[in-house]
Amino acid sequence: IDPVGACVGMRGSRVQAVVGELGGEKVDIIPWTEDVASFVINALQPAEVAKVVLDEDQMRMDVVVPDEQLSLAIGRRGQNVRLASMLTGWDIDIMTEEEESKRRQEEFQTRSALFIEGLDVDEVIAQLLVAEGFSTIEEIVETPVDELNEIEGFEEEISVELQNRAIAYLENQAALLKEKQDELGIQEDLLTVEGLTSGQFIKLGEAGVKTRDDLADLAADELVEMLGENQITEKDANTVIMAARAHWFDEPEAQPAAAEG
Repeated sequence: IDPVGACVGMRGSRVQAVVGELGGEKVDIIPWTEDVASFVINALQPAEVAKVVLDEDQMRMDVVVPDEQLSLAIGRRGQNVRLASMLTGWDIDIMTEEEESKRRQEEFQTRSALFIEGLDVDEVIAQLLVAEGFSTIEEIVETPVDELNEIEGFEEEISVELQNRAIAYLENQAALLKEKQDELGIQEDLLTVEGLTSGQFIKLGEAGVKTRDDLADLAADELVEMLGENQITEKDANTVIMAARAHWFDEPEAQPAAAEG
């Protein structure tokens, strides 16, 4: 049975009856599927989707469309993407293939710069790490040496040295952060937000961002400006800010009912 056809009815009779009851309100019929990416693709039709990138932890989705399909995918005043977001419960960002390519290049450069500065390595090694999917120095510490050895051009001596430098960097950053935390008045709740390095927390403190709520109040472009374009991408800035805001949406604990006298 074709579920869409069954809902539409012969010559659209069923859906037209619903439209009539709703006073002429437009009705779209979208095939449901458990696969959220496929569901969004269905919801955005007739726009063509080139690629979908999911961030399941943040329930965010990047939808990449051909340049000429952008307006169709977004819809008038953002209606299409807004409705797709409501249907799935995910935040959806629609971009063109050119925009997605530019952002990937920016992310690659930003992460390469982090490894060059933090690990004191040359550009080739930094780019190899990024190409293998590493985005933080913590990930290098947590990765077994055997896995690092599998990177093209790496030997055990290089892998061990990288881990030693990564450990030394993190220890140095932790000590510096502790010193600066007291000096700048950075609150502990700010340090619980994931996605930032010790050095970035210090930069925030120097800019007057000293609590989690201070960070949550920022826009992504403000955070990028504070930390530097070569230190964080706008996408990562959005992720950090949403993490800082998470406690705003936590359900308050139910208060126990007062005992009757």
